[in-house]
Amino acid sequence: MSSTLGAYNIEDLRRKAKKRLPRGIFEYIDRGAEDEIALRHNRDAYQSLKISNRVLKDVSQRSTATEIFGKSIAMPFGISPTASAGLACEGGEVGLARAAARMGVPCTAATSALTSMEEIFAAGDGNLWFQLYMWRDMDLTTKFVERIKATGYETMLVTVDGSVPSNREYNYRNGFGMPLRYSPTLIAQVLANPGWCARVLLPQYLKRGAFRKVNNPPELASKLTQVDVESAYTKPDAQNWDDIKRIRDLWPGNLLVKGLNSWQDAVLAAEHGLQGVVLSNHGGRYLDSAPAPLELVPEVRAAVGDRLKIIIDSGARRGSDIVKAIAVGADMVMSGRPTLYGSAVAGEAGSYRALEIFQTEMDRVMAQIGINRVDELGPQIFWNPPDWIPQAGTT
Repeated sequence: MSSTLGAYNIEDLRRKAKKRLPRGIFEYIDRGAEDEIALRHNRDAYQSLKISNRVLKDVSQRSTATEIFGKSIAMPFGISPTASAGLACEGGEVGLARAAARMGVPCTAATSALTSMEEIFAAGDGNLWFQLYMWRDMDLTTKFVERIKATGYETMLVTVDGSVPSNREYNYRNGFGMPLRYSPTLIAQVLANPGWCARVLLPQYLKRGAFRKVNNPPELASKLTQVDVESAYTKPDAQNWDDIKRIRDLWPGNLLVKGLNSWQDAVLAAEHGLQGVVLSNHGGRYLDSAPAPLELVPEVRAAVGDRLKIIIDSGARRGSDIVKAIAVGADMVMSGRPTLYGSAVAGEAGSYRALEIFQTEMDRVMAQIGINRVDELGPQIFWNPPDWIPQAGTT
């Protein structure tokens, strides 16, 4: 077992990360949109489900391992794309990729990463996926997809729930924005955290220069502080399924759309020849009254059957959450904040610690409920489930 770093659950990592990051950066990572209804409900949905222990079952051969898209993974969990890993830790995206490779789970590199997709891919040496934001200029997007393909990524997620900017009022109060703007308030917060300046800001400038979205094509090349260039090209409100069809025609690997909240859109994804969907409310960061992705799984599964892999993102903080998600019909769970907290605490080692916590907790829960394999998880594990949970057999 690796060093615990004094963290015995994801909340421990969160508390430590809060101390190590300037307030504006921590709240950008940690908080949601508007009244944070969706943010809280993501956790409530998991915590409301109760599971029954089963006794006198031989669980000595249990394993959390499974597979996704033909590749074995250590547990049905992957790291969501996050644009702020480089703000939590210098070169943070590289640390995330290495931690995921070491654990044996997928890691998703983000379009908006502060490290190049090529450097992340070389460092990961594992099951790396890529997350794409479409730009207004579809020709730029087409060229970018070719670059992703040439780098070696085999699975791509297209994030589709950001057609307009979200409303995160705490960012305004903190003087924080992405693209990064050094407002007087943010400067004061940064100077009040000299540890972050020494660990992240100074090494960043010495090794990499100013914080930049380095994956942007030359036409969009800009420092994170150049807002006009960024906003003129990103997150088009005119994006539609025809754009997905164009990308489907270009991309030979597994293609998923991320940010769905409805079974109707999942059916359209299947009809467009996609391999999967990521049910997500962006961690509660976009539509504030969105349902929890966990609650959507049964109706989406009923609508698409086995035509798509169903992955859910937003809210998982315990190994028991992974167990619950698989039991209601998901194929895999993703989350971004836990490994970001770990990255802020101890770089690669902290991100790995977050993954280790998830895996250890999942293994423990499987033993307690008498389950040896991931494919044995189903609605039968729940005690007094709500109506949206599929009907369980009597096993």
